[in-house]
Amino acid sequence: MAPLRLRIEGRTFRDTQNREVTLRGINVAGDAKFPTSPDLPSHTSDHFYEGDDVSFVNRPFSIDEAHVHFSRLKRWGYNLIRYVFTWEAVEHAGPGKYDEHWIRHTIHVLRLAKSYGFYVFMDPHQDVWSRFTGGSGAPMWTVFAAGLNPRSFPATEAAWVHNTYPDPAQYPKMIWATNYTRLACQVIFTLFFAGKAFAPKAIIDGKNIQDYLQDHFTSACGHLALRIQEAGDLENDVVIGWESMNEPNRGLVGFQDLSVIPSEQKLQKGPSPTAWQAILLGAGRSCEMDSWEFGGLGPYKAGSTLVDPKGEMAWLPADYDESRYGWKRDPGWKLGECIWAQHGVWDPSNDTLLEKDYFAEDPESGRKIDYEYFTNKWFMAYYRKHRDAVTSVYPDAIMFCQPPVLEIPPSLKGTKDDDSNMVFSPHFYDGVTLMMKKWNRYWNVDVFGLLRGRYLSPAFAIKVGETAIRNCFRDQLSAIRREGTDYMGNHPCIFTEIGIPFDMDDKYAYKTGDYASQSSAMDANHFALEGCGANGYALWVYTVMNNHDWGDQWNGEDLSIFSIDDKLLPLSHNTNDDKNQKTPSASTTSVDDRSSPAFSQSRSTNTSPVSPRNLKSTLSTPSLSSQRSTTSAELGSNPGYRAAEAYVRPSPIAIVGNVLSSGFDLRNCVFTLALECKDAATEHAPTEIFLPEYHFPRDNIAVEISSGKWTISVDDDDGGMIQRLRWWHDAGKQSVTVKGVKRRLGTSLGQEEEEPGYLEQCRQVGCAVM
Repeated sequence: MAPLRLRIEGRTFRDTQNREVTLRGINVAGDAKFPTSPDLPSHTSDHFYEGDDVSFVNRPFSIDEAHVHFSRLKRWGYNLIRYVFTWEAVEHAGPGKYDEHWIRHTIHVLRLAKSYGFYVFMDPHQDVWSRFTGGSGAPMWTVFAAGLNPRSFPATEAAWVHNTYPDPAQYPKMIWATNYTRLACQVIFTLFFAGKAFAPKAIIDGKNIQDYLQDHFTSACGHLALRIQEAGDLENDVVIGWESMNEPNRGLVGFQDLSVIPSEQKLQKGPSPTAWQAILLGAGRSCEMDSWEFGGLGPYKAGSTLVDPKGEMAWLPADYDESRYGWKRDPGWKLGECIWAQHGVWDPSNDTLLEKDYFAEDPESGRKIDYEYFTNKWFMAYYRKHRDAVTSVYPDAIMFCQPPVLEIPPSLKGTKDDDSNMVFSPHFYDGVTLMMKKWNRYWNVDVFGLLRGRYLSPAFAIKVGETAIRNCFRDQLSAIRREGTDYMGNHPCIFTEIGIPFDMDDKYAYKTGDYASQSSAMDANHFALEGCGANGYALWVYTVMNNHDWGDQWNGEDLSIFSIDDKLLPLSHNTNDDKNQKTPSASTTSVDDRSSPAFSQSRSTNTSPVSPRNLKSTLSTPSLSSQRSTTSAELGSNPGYRAAEAYVRPSPIAIVGNVLSSGFDLRNCVFTLALECKDAATEHAPTEIFLPEYHFPRDNIAVEISSGKWTISVDDDDGGMIQRLRWWHDAGKQSVTVKGVKRRLGTSLGQEEEEPGYLEQCRQVGCAVM
């Protein structure tokens, strides 16, 4: 059996030559959250409720366009793809009905990803359960299976759904995330994770709803894994692993008092019901509740709001015809009635809350439930089922375990679940910037420290000044990583989501082309990632059809590093110089400063011929310049580089030994790496570093090394041309410093260059077409 292309050794990733691999990744793609046919971004209402008859074929992108996207991402230095797909894409037509056409498309896209040398792990993505509860993920039939009627969610505010909002352009920023605290999500997540404990009457096809939903979800993932395995050339070679459910939520499990908002519920925006008020609204009763806004110091109470469903219920009517899906609901689970009323939580005859602490204790053990207890018991029961579904097909699959966001990880250390092939995959977002859509360089908050009770007063968690903010981000990520080790054992840590909103300051950058704020925010996040000791990350997100009007086409979010309304970063800083070259240069980059101590060792004689495979695929791939935006003139007349200088940055690729530290000082354009190895680098397995040509043009690089020799060349070893520094160093502790071109951040250079085509890239690096 051939060696695994990527394997885990302790808390590091290793390649076939035993070098440490740093995974620098991107989520592909944001468009995968909604179908292609009909094309239903979240601001579109047409055909929204026809959820059974949809197709996700051509997500994340079409086969014809795949080369353009993959080559672009490779050029930007990414080696890892978190492949976003939804349960709905696999099983939208009904229980057990898999979309084989979409699966074949997915396999084709994965084969193309393989030709570019990407590592890929599969992400069964969800946000607030489903498109029909205001997010993405599960098929529409799962909402019906839970006894809920999605057409009644607007009236009952069981979910705030962008597709059904009266004026989609005015959909409140980030209110979609509050759906976790509204009726639909509270019901479905409770049933999914702990239905047997808290809804024993919820039986469908002879199973409790917990097993019914989990079995279908994990079987859908297992079916996709089987099809990928049967493809014969993808398992372990390009698809290295699978992640568990994205951002799982406990629903109502552990709520100590349904009549009050839990103290740990930090996110409140708009009308903010207690769980009891949400239950009443779902039963058609009117309720007056507090209304919240998000200000400079976090959520604040802005007043009160009366919500009146006027008798409309969020539950399916008693006469609803369920024959369309073929399941049989147990007579003990009645339609037309609240599931919690049927379990004695409240009395609909007089609207009395009978058991406000119904979800406070484990019915089996009598123990008080907190989030940590939920994670260890109910999340882990699901995770084991998900893991087993995948590993029964992929025995060597790397499992990316994602516990509930910012909660204490499960206690796995030293247990049978302490799997050597597991990765801790947390998420982190700067909540202040995300909610306010503004980069505040004056102050921020140590949110993780607050959640872990490290401050006597919230005032002490405030960090003042940009340096303190950057250090605070790094320290939060470090603390999250260490907590994962403490609870889960010695495993790699990959932050599988982290990112920034690009529509800051009322879309100021879209009107001016000035992305200075976005560059500062993006650089602060990467500073944290590089300094926290994690093994890599997957930035959120690459969205194929992002534009300045609708952002990522989903719930008002705008986090994509790419937009059809912005310019692409030039191949190098001196684009005009490249255009004016009369003759091709050699494919060698070296220090021109002969006073450099490394000058005499820096010459490379490697050439980089165009491969027939790359030439053929490039010539047959249409340019995406044919995709025209409909963005208004106000937001589309001043395109910028979308802060690309902050995320297109140098990074270790493969390191002989172990990485001690690595980082990029963007303002001064200086990359540093320190490592330690028992044996010296060999001729065929040197230390390799990605150097983006934009920051490190081949005629303006200074390299300082502690020992050995190095070369810099541009090659297409992985199907996409990137600039690499290869370094043959001695054993022991070693270091390298690479200096490039400094410049002002975030602003357009005034160049109107299109992204260079493949042949132009070859010409610029002196490749010869044979």
